[in-house]
Amino acid sequence: MNAEEFLEHAAGVVARRRREYGEPADLFCDIAKRWSLVLGVEVSPAQAALCMLDVKMARLTRDPRHADSITDVAGYSSVLWEVMRDA
Repeated sequence: MNAEEFLEHAAGVVARRRREYGEPADLFCDIAKRWSLVLGVEVSPAQAALCMLDVKMARLTRDPRHADSITDVAGYSSVLWEVMRDA
């Protein structure tokens, strides 16, 4: 699979997740609220997306060839874009 095909695959994953979980801006707003309660500090939706990206990056340091984590990095990057666009 080349880079363009990979991004199309990642876009398909994002589209499926949107159908399953709703709009990313809404979901990451909910995630940020929950994390804010747990952590005792305000967490923004963008920070929640960045933290999810960081989880995937940490996993990739153990196995840089893990296709699902690479796909998730692309997906969470697109979610970050949407969250920032809607902010």
